[in-house]
Amino acid sequence: MPIERVESGIPGLDELLKGGIPKRNVVLLSGGPGTGKSIFGQQFLYHGLLKRSPGILVALEEHPVQVRINMSQFGWDVRKYEAEGLFAIVDAFTAGIGEAAKHEKYVVRAIDDVQSLIDVLRRAIKDIGAERVVVDSVTTLYMTKPSVARSVVMLLKRVLSGLGCTSILVSQVSVTERGFGGPGVEHAADGIIRLDLDEINGKLYRSILVYKMRGTAHSMMRHPFDITDKGIVIHPDKTLSVSRGRLFEE
Repeated sequence: MPIERVESGIPGLDELLKGGIPKRNVVLLSGGPGTGKSIFGQQFLYHGLLKRSPGILVALEEHPVQVRINMSQFGWDVRKYEAEGLFAIVDAFTAGIGEAAKHEKYVVRAIDDVQSLIDVLRRAIKDIGAERVVVDSVTTLYMTKPSVARSVVMLLKRVLSGLGCTSILVSQVSVTERGFGGPGVEHAADGIIRLDLDEINGKLYRSILVYKMRGTAHSMMRHPFDITDKGIVIHPDKTLSVSRGRLFEE
């Protein structure tokens, strides 16, 4: 039986995944500061909207108003899709505090309560029939309790996969950290994509590496990518390797 796949909308990524993200997969998108994680997730959602595929962004680290502004910088105006009931932001940032927050439809009042977030998220998914979900960032949910990282990701996975969503969980790591943003999270996720920003001889280089993706073969190489005014563009025909402070490109 052929695997049903979801187009990412990120140029070059589907080539690395041999055709797209397997439907219902929960993908951990890991990376340090400035690597483009939020842009990646927003681009994935907006591509879905262009295909009339409903999507939800769970905002844990940024005000929903700022999220909309940031997306508009790339030409991704989500307000019309919100009006059509195709897109929703789950506000897990403000706790309903502030004048702007009063206009948000889906607000998590207890932002330190994972079950409260799950309840609001489940309602939003059912309301709009969401097929794509991005949580930015999942690390916020267990930053002060790293021991529960795996259980939090597993809980989200059961809900998101169970409701038929293909999802991206943004995971923060420090610049020098080699892990994926929490103990055991790599075993809970269906896929792991790592974005890196390496400084070589005074210049920064962006690269992407797919560590695993359940249900599909994928590239085992590190590939360069750019962030343009239209979003992320990956170069599947090029590879990078970083060794002892030197960069090798093929």
